[in-house]
Amino acid sequence: MSDLSPNLSVNFLDRELPTPLVLASGIWGTTVSLLERAAADGCGAVTAKSCGPEPRHGHVNPSCIDWGGGLLNAIGLANPGVEEEIGLLQEAKAKLQPRGVAVIASIFAGTAAEFGDVARSVARAQPDFIEVNISCPNVEDSFGEPFAANAESAAAVTGYVKSAVAGQDIPVIVKLAPNVPSIGRIAQAVVNAGADALCAINTMPGLVLDPYSGQPVLANRSGGISGPALKPIALKAVYDTRKACPHTPIIGTGGVSNGQDAVEMLMAGATVVGVGSAIYYRGAGAIRLIRTEFQEWMAAQNISCVADLQDRAHNEPLYATAPSTPPAPTAA
Repeated sequence: MSDLSPNLSVNFLDRELPTPLVLASGIWGTTVSLLERAAADGCGAVTAKSCGPEPRHGHVNPSCIDWGGGLLNAIGLANPGVEEEIGLLQEAKAKLQPRGVAVIASIFAGTAAEFGDVARSVARAQPDFIEVNISCPNVEDSFGEPFAANAESAAAVTGYVKSAVAGQDIPVIVKLAPNVPSIGRIAQAVVNAGADALCAINTMPGLVLDPYSGQPVLANRSGGISGPALKPIALKAVYDTRKACPHTPIIGTGGVSNGQDAVEMLMAGATVVGVGSAIYYRGAGAIRLIRTEFQEWMAAQNISCVADLQDRAHNEPLYATAPSTPPAPTAA
């Protein structure tokens, strides 16, 4: 083990973050004290809960359950609306900027043009980044098919948001969905439309039934899968996104529960790593635990900086590929 403590700082969108851990959207809302705690425990950036054009109550309970392999939630994008969110974001940035921790605003809307309107409003808070949530899987009754479902819709939203914040030096991150035929194709489309970074991934749609009544457990019937069950899906999505967009920063999110999970996410192609449902499984101190485990893993492997971990899964494979045809027999 190295005697030197590994350097956890990482460059993301030309911003030096103190660690590669990012609080995912929706976990601790936009409560400034909780965003401060996430920063103090080891996050290099924190993402506020998604806000929309108007206040929204979300779905009634039960809206989240632990089904054994992960969580299933259908919160329904409950939020106070963008005008209320602006003040919360401004307060969070004032508290976290001295620590070097970035504040990410997250937005959603019902139409591509409306995404631009919400982005223009939230930009008044001057967040460090804006994350565009085009991929929430449990609000189709309200908003129809997610914009992340096809390349054209995803690109249209991206274009409106980029136009809305033009000249304000606020990079735009687009959050992708896992349940699409080709996440790489959609990633390329939003990057071509101007996205500065990508977040992969949102939750995966799922359903849990009560075996006695035969009815869905959640009031919304279906919901989004997160937690350990999502990790292999997220790793594959991040890997495919990195292959499709080799020069675009990526927030790798989904099922990160410990330090080794964070290592794997970076190796798959993430630039930084989102942490969310781990707080449910490991308690309020989850981020601190993951940060410590991550740093200890790096020290044990004599890895001095985060950059040495990134994209390792894209290196040449360790195992030789079997020949496609057998070699010709040699003469006796």
